[in-house]
Amino acid sequence: MQFETISVIGLGYIGLPTAAVIASRRKQVIGVDVNQYTVDTINEGQVHIVEPELDIIVQAVVTEGFLRATTMPEPADAFLIAVPTPFKGDHEPDLSYVESASKSIALVLKKGDLVILESTSPVGATEQMAEWLADARPDLTFPKSHGEESDIRVAHCPERVLPGHVIRELVENDRVIGGMTPKCSESAAALYKIFVEAECVITTVRTAEMAKLTENSFRDVNIAFANELSIICDKLDIDVWELIRLANRHPRVNILQPGPGVGGHCIAVDPWFIVNKTPDEAKLIRSAREVNDKKPNVVVDAIIAHAQKLKTKQIICLGAAFKPDIDDLRESPALKIILKLVSMGYIVKLVEPNIDTLPESLDASGCQLVPLKAVIEEREEQVISILVAHKEFEISEELRRHKLLDFCGALAGTY
Repeated sequence: MQFETISVIGLGYIGLPTAAVIASRRKQVIGVDVNQYTVDTINEGQVHIVEPELDIIVQAVVTEGFLRATTMPEPADAFLIAVPTPFKGDHEPDLSYVESASKSIALVLKKGDLVILESTSPVGATEQMAEWLADARPDLTFPKSHGEESDIRVAHCPERVLPGHVIRELVENDRVIGGMTPKCSESAAALYKIFVEAECVITTVRTAEMAKLTENSFRDVNIAFANELSIICDKLDIDVWELIRLANRHPRVNILQPGPGVGGHCIAVDPWFIVNKTPDEAKLIRSAREVNDKKPNVVVDAIIAHAQKLKTKQIICLGAAFKPDIDDLRESPALKIILKLVSMGYIVKLVEPNIDTLPESLDASGCQLVPLKAVIEEREEQVISILVAHKEFEISEELRRHKLLDFCGALAGTY
């Protein structure tokens, strides 16, 4: 199967790296995004997100003519949809971005094309996408009605990369591929083998969808155990970090580190897709989500208690991203904590080395973005809360003379 032109719909944290890596294999890649600024930035050979190595690759493939971006889909041999799948209301999956992307590419589909949904989705989403495509293009046949003989191949292949390591993991991680028919799976596997050096594992479309949700729910449950343990230890006056180090000396115990909550567009969202589909069965998964969703409020209470002891309304927060050493604030518990503190009348100064300007929600709140140096040089005692363990937050003696509230394990083992 030959794929000379490949289109990636959605040029965000997954779409752009994927487009760049495919283009680096000397394939023609058309990136599509509704944001004109994103399109213009990429066509200038630059990037709008922080991810190691990405800027170098994008500059190279744009300069060499293998990658270009546009706001409107164009004909291609394969289409990879990598748009957001948030939830709405009572944690109900929102597939409106997938629907919009599907309808936009439907206009340029031709016989023999492959469409892959990469967006993390609830079970059944790929089949729904195929229905949207079929409704928009009654002149073409699709797997549900024509099986192996369909004009268009449809598959699901969830991304499973770690922010900060996306370029390497796109190439080195196994891919789970679920086609709506065996030929759909075969076609999708051929596409991924253009750049994936690991194994492409074939399964059914619904199992592929559930695999990603299962991976993130597994991690969410384990994080919830650590977060609940930290709350218990605080009540019992026990150092949770020491406790976890001791417990993990057992050969079959590996407790994760607690934190201020769980963020990002995957672990904080995906378990709800399972709960939404099977609410009566997913009891443990729901409980874990509730524990992790409530953790930011526990952190806020601890910060306020210390601020009241110092009789101050000013609070320094170190970190706003959802994990260390990235600029991604999606579903960030640190962001929720900061907004809650501001809403309660506290003056919050934020140190976030991975962003140059505050997001609209923080800017409108009155929060100030300040350099770490200004915090270190402050002579008065301050309330300093470490919410994200960025590498820039090397704990210096100057910073240690302030009371540091560590909610992410940045100080664990440093005293």
